[in-house]
Amino acid sequence: MSITTVDTGRFAKGDGPPPVLLTVEEAATCLRIGRTTCFALIRTGELESLMIGGLRRVPADAPAAYLARRRAERRAA
Repeated sequence: MSITTVDTGRFAKGDGPPPVLLTVEEAATCLRIGRTTCFALIRTGELESLMIGGLRRVPADAPAAYLARRRAERRAA
């Protein structure tokens, strides 16, 4: 099973590399969901995130991992 890719390249600044961490808003955009729904997924542990200082960040590969888990759950049901 391969992990679905989510395009985070559009969040890169200029010609720099794609980001390693996303803001919650960027992660929500990747998943095409609202900010509140994204925070709910984080709160329940369904979407991985971490705190850096006082900032909540989502690893760039977390949205794809979340989608892969949801697809696997749907196939198993």
